[in-house]
Amino acid sequence: MPLTFHIGRSEVHLPTAVLTLALGTAGGLAARALHVPLALMLGSLLAVAGAAVGGVKLAGRLPALPQDVRLLFVPVIGVSIGGAFTPEILREAALWWPSLLALALFIPTAHWMGFKALSATGQLDPVTAFFGTAPGGLMETVQMGEEMGADVPMLTMLQFMRLILTIVLVPIFFAWMTGHAVGSAGGASMGGRAAPGLADAAILLASGILGALLGRRSGIPAGIITGPVLMSGAAHLAGLTAALPPGWLIGATQVIIGTTLGVRFAGVAPRAFVVALRLASLNVALTLALAGLIAVGLAPLVHEPWAAVFLAFAPGGLAEMSLIALSLQISVLYVTAHHVLRIVLAVTVAQVFSRRLKR
Repeated sequence: MPLTFHIGRSEVHLPTAVLTLALGTAGGLAARALHVPLALMLGSLLAVAGAAVGGVKLAGRLPALPQDVRLLFVPVIGVSIGGAFTPEILREAALWWPSLLALALFIPTAHWMGFKALSATGQLDPVTAFFGTAPGGLMETVQMGEEMGADVPMLTMLQFMRLILTIVLVPIFFAWMTGHAVGSAGGASMGGRAAPGLADAAILLASGILGALLGRRSGIPAGIITGPVLMSGAAHLAGLTAALPPGWLIGATQVIIGTTLGVRFAGVAPRAFVVALRLASLNVALTLALAGLIAVGLAPLVHEPWAAVFLAFAPGGLAEMSLIALSLQISVLYVTAHHVLRIVLAVTVAQVFSRRLKR
């Protein structure tokens, strides 16, 4: 059996991939034993990222796991979110327009604040600072920045750290605010408590596969998760199923997402890592502070908890922030809908204002 093969465009060294996944799983289990919020994802992320930055070799190579593996698991989150679709939720959605409108103002404001703050440090050129502070659309902003001559390694680190710092800090913040473990760390179930029957499993599987395929081909934002949300939501609204993916599968999804995020830091020089971490921390602090202020004012208007509004505006990844919402069991559809729009707005704002930057 060959030790190296290809999945999509990724070369896979099987021993390294297996050991990387084992390291991520061990990190997740250790974090759960310590009652860390969203333990399986954060523990696997920190364990693998630490090994990658520290230059630890697994079977002679830096930690590695193909990003295509992530694509197989992310639809699980979408199917779980779709289980929240009820006629009552759809009626409540009509009350969300103030926060959707506020999001359209939040995105350019947060981007401008981050750009000005990072530019003032004198450590980045304007193009890298501009695209490195976009509050969404990681791959799109890196591509646009590369086309305009940005420092691509630094830009990539800034965007990944924006995502990672957000998904690390937000659950810890909620645990600090409440004074106790939250979400899955506090015993909340993130999936079905019982394994779905054959008919339910078939419907959920079809929702995930067909939704992901249609989502990617249609070009909708984050189609790999948005498509399964819509397909699963339609199945639940139609009464075809009331089941959810089992908890162990959502746990495995957390480990895969955390591990694939962690391997992104393989080969990063420690000094560059420290610079990017400091700059990204400044950007994330400003953005989260602005999100918190908006959440205080908006929560009474949209009849959602303050935590849900804050989570809807926090600039993490769609899959990751949806996982946090599932873990906290708060307004999952509200949070997901806002993050779909956030991605669209962040990319659009970056495109529009990059023309001015170019001039």
